[in-house]
Amino acid sequence: MASEQDVRARLQRAGQEHLLRFCAELAPGPRAALLAQLESLEPEALREHCQRAAAACAQPPGPPPDLAARLRPLPPERVGSVSRSDAERRRLWEEEGFRQIALNKVAVLLLAGGQGTRLGVTYPKGMYRVGLPSQKTLYQLQAERIRRVEQLAGERHGIRCTVPWYIMTSEFTLGPTAEFFKEHGFFHLDPDNVVLFEQRMLPAVTFDGKAILERKDKVAMAPDGNGGLYCALADHQILEDMERRGVEFVHVYCVDNILVRLADPVFIGFCVLQGADCGAKVVEKAYPEEPVGVVCQVDGVPQVVEYSEISPEIASLRAPDGGLLYGAGNICNHFFTWSFLRAVTREFEPLLKPHVAVKKVPYVDEEGNLVKPLTPNGIKMEKFVFDVFQFAENFVAFQVLREEEFSPLKNADPAGRDSPTTARHALLAQHLRWALKAGARFVGAHGTRPPELPSGEPPVVCEISPLVSCFGEGLEEYLRGREFQSPIILDKNGVRALDP
Repeated sequence: MASEQDVRARLQRAGQEHLLRFCAELAPGPRAALLAQLESLEPEALREHCQRAAAACAQPPGPPPDLAARLRPLPPERVGSVSRSDAERRRLWEEEGFRQIALNKVAVLLLAGGQGTRLGVTYPKGMYRVGLPSQKTLYQLQAERIRRVEQLAGERHGIRCTVPWYIMTSEFTLGPTAEFFKEHGFFHLDPDNVVLFEQRMLPAVTFDGKAILERKDKVAMAPDGNGGLYCALADHQILEDMERRGVEFVHVYCVDNILVRLADPVFIGFCVLQGADCGAKVVEKAYPEEPVGVVCQVDGVPQVVEYSEISPEIASLRAPDGGLLYGAGNICNHFFTWSFLRAVTREFEPLLKPHVAVKKVPYVDEEGNLVKPLTPNGIKMEKFVFDVFQFAENFVAFQVLREEEFSPLKNADPAGRDSPTTARHALLAQHLRWALKAGARFVGAHGTRPPELPSGEPPVVCEISPLVSCFGEGLEEYLRGREFQSPIILDKNGVRALDP
């Protein structure tokens, strides 16, 4: 390990010598930990990172003045849609997707490095339970969807197949996630096919370009955003691992969407048959001002433009069919070919520009007192996974139904949106729709029939295990013509009545 003198010289070159100001008063253990952390920060990169953060934060907020003239919706031929396509076309997409899965050419990659600060928990979001009757966590739901899609593809093609699961964690989430999977026996997946890896961390920086001391013996660090994926793929030889397995197509998604369809054969089949090297699932924006990024073109290049960068006038523009002209809402659900990811890691990643996130960062003041600021005091720099769309040779978007595929978990209850309650309601409403379509009937406690079309909170509780049905498929044999009293769970053992 480098000496304090060596570390101090490195920090002087970076203009960050203040990080050692409490070093002399630290006990040997904390002092060694601080020096080890500081030694890992390359001086030139640290100086550049801090300068770039301060400069980016000093830029005036708001959209570039000429953005409106450069903005265009995606060309119609590059956009697919579940709802606007006929059954035969959807069947062809699904068939191709299952074929690629059966050939072991498809992997899923989970972005799970965030801290869940808004949700108010101290553990990884994937370990969260939203209050389902089964008490399943997000991780368990996703693991079971992988098992089911492997089963469906295998049955169609008469072979056993594997969808490897790559999980990008961070310093905050790696340990707890690894332990959680071990405790639960990897949810009956082969541990060799669940690959955890860690994204990089970057120092948080003050508005005047100084790295922040979180404690006397620790620099405040934050994950480098979900766009840190591309450095992490290279750092941990993930693409080499995929190549050994024969993976050609990767479905990337975010941990917090309770409705996510992993290795969705329809989406994969659409992208493959379109010859796409990069694709994004989108949902139609609910209203012009909805705070979601928009998948569109800037200067003819595919891009996600943040909602804050689009003026209300542009956001309200309508297409000839009456829908929003810029209505393709980004939901962090992407398709990449392996070869495109390799090109990004080898050529394009250095071209990605970090984004500024202004945050409240705990710190120690000049006297060494811990301060938890009430207002934002620091900058976290992060890259976004979708920033690579601009490098795609053949980019496509695929529009799906929000009620079937998108309900993120971001805020603690009792928030009115993107909360445990809204996520739970979304999943149970979906399962009720599936059950009714499969021919189930529900009666109330006194024989009365509850309304059959859910609105908001579902009128009856019917949870369907992903091991039975991933997409609403195959439910007729369990449910057609049968009458049930809420609440029920349908799992591999059949229908179970629960105590109301």
